[in-house]
Amino acid sequence: MLHIRSLAFNFVFYVSLIVQMIFWTPYYFLSPRHRAWLVPKFWARSSLWLQEKIAGTKSEVTGLENLPAGSFILAPKHQSFWDAIAFFPYLRDPLYILKRELMWIPFFGWYIAKMKMIPVNRGKRSAALKAVVVATRREMQNDRQLIIYPEGTRRAPGDEPAYKWGIAELYAALNMPVVPVAHVAGLYWPRRKFLRFPGTIKARFLKPIPAGLSREEFMQRLISETEAACDAFLIEAATSKNPPPMPPTAAKRLKELGVNT
Repeated sequence: MLHIRSLAFNFVFYVSLIVQMIFWTPYYFLSPRHRAWLVPKFWARSSLWLQEKIAGTKSEVTGLENLPAGSFILAPKHQSFWDAIAFFPYLRDPLYILKRELMWIPFFGWYIAKMKMIPVNRGKRSAALKAVVVATRREMQNDRQLIIYPEGTRRAPGDEPAYKWGIAELYAALNMPVVPVAHVAGLYWPRRKFLRFPGTIKARFLKPIPAGLSREEFMQRLISETEAACDAFLIEAATSKNPPPMPPTAAKRLKELGVNT
């Protein structure tokens, strides 16, 4: 049954994406950008609704009171495609830094361009970082919220932290608060797998890290606060009534935390 429900969700998920992109095209491209956000936000919410109804996986996001007014940086843990769509519906005008190759994809790239995202040439890191800072500072003046994944690529639940210093550079250059986001979505929507496990994906917007700290102090707080909250979610999931399968990284981390599963 797990395989059938997972397969059904994946099929419906991608069909919904294609159908909605076609259906919403006139409204999306003829509307001002702030109104056009209705389309991707509706798609994200409808995708999570489909996940709940078909795969039996609920989504629960808390800590909305910790989102500052105005511009800020959102720094989610990155474990699966779930965290790529789950958070931006809660933001007024989200902004992503993404690899420029995505802009070249027909139709999908046009959708991205409409929202004035920031493409980056990942082959030239130093030059790319400078260009990204300039472009991001310009966009953030328009009351936008930057979403950036501190570890860059998806990592398995419980895996060793691998935070990149790029977020510290942006934090210092933009002089804005950072809101960490903790979750263990990879237990239920694993990376590189089609299985979708039933249960409740819990995520939380943590208290903002204020602007003005040194890069070192900022990174120490970002890592310690995010990982502590993720550990709490991992323990809660592992000790729940019907826990999802624990990958080796999660089992190892639970053992380090003294949790017997």
